[in-house]
Amino acid sequence: MTTTATYDLAELQKETRMGAMGSETASREIRRIDLSHFAQRKTEIAEQLWDAAVDVGFFQIVNHGIDLAEVRNAFAMTERFFALPDAVKAQYPLKKALNVGWESRAQVRPSTGTPDQKESYQITRPHMAGLWPTDEELAGFQATMLAFEGQCWQVAMQVLSCFAWKLGFDEAFFARAHDPAQASYQSTLRLLHYFATPPEQQASLGLWRAGAHTDFDCLTLLFQRQGQGGLQVCPGKEMDTQAWTSVEPDEQAITCNIGDMLMRWSDDQLPSNFHRVKNPLPGEYMGPRYSIAFFAQANRDAIIEGPGKKYPAIAAGDYLNQRVAANFKAY
Repeated sequence: MTTTATYDLAELQKETRMGAMGSETASREIRRIDLSHFAQRKTEIAEQLWDAAVDVGFFQIVNHGIDLAEVRNAFAMTERFFALPDAVKAQYPLKKALNVGWESRAQVRPSTGTPDQKESYQITRPHMAGLWPTDEELAGFQATMLAFEGQCWQVAMQVLSCFAWKLGFDEAFFARAHDPAQASYQSTLRLLHYFATPPEQQASLGLWRAGAHTDFDCLTLLFQRQGQGGLQVCPGKEMDTQAWTSVEPDEQAITCNIGDMLMRWSDDQLPSNFHRVKNPLPGEYMGPRYSIAFFAQANRDAIIEGPGKKYPAIAAGDYLNQRVAANFKAY
């Protein structure tokens, strides 16, 4: 399978189901990039980010500016939210068109044909009216999560400013395209709870915590809890061999990946690659897994057009609608 701006649905389904567990290789490096002294080292950091992104599409950043205590606080609040009774969470249901609210076992990946074994809660700033738990249900939740979302936005814009420079755009290019002050803002903070794996499910190849997929955004920031692994990555050019590499959790690092939107914006210079969350194997941690993802998605009215104009210009909202339709149509 070639790494292009879109992926063939039938091919991905076939490859994933034929090699459901896939092989693993430790030879692929997920590079760690230090963002400390960012202003003084920006050229060096930009080169490192670009090389890592072009090579694998995934990398980890450290010394990123979000205090570990803030990350742990966000995770604690995430766990408290998912511990609420389903009847309470159901008061804040997912609005698919706006990518906000709570859902459980509702996302069916085309690569597996079965629901991901997780629940999630999406936060997209302009569309949260009526979707926040009350302070009686979960005190401080809204303020904590909005503050954390803002911190994620800052880090994402730092990284994207490096890619803007490498692509020949001005360094504030992507910050303007992801302006949280606009009603068209559509970047999303997603809280994730993957359910504990019962023993009888270990042998089931038909169920996945998250089936193989690419992200639709520009850049994803993923926070993983220590000891709760499962994330694996496979560059698109290697999907035929199903050579998956595990990305071990490190609470000091943010795992980042390029999404389809930035791949198109870069005229395919930056690859959006496959990843999944596998079920634990015998002997591995079987308990619940929590993660937090920030999806930097350009505002709906931002125009995506690469420096070489390889693809026609398209509004980011229309582009996301196309990607969702292509990946979640009936099959």
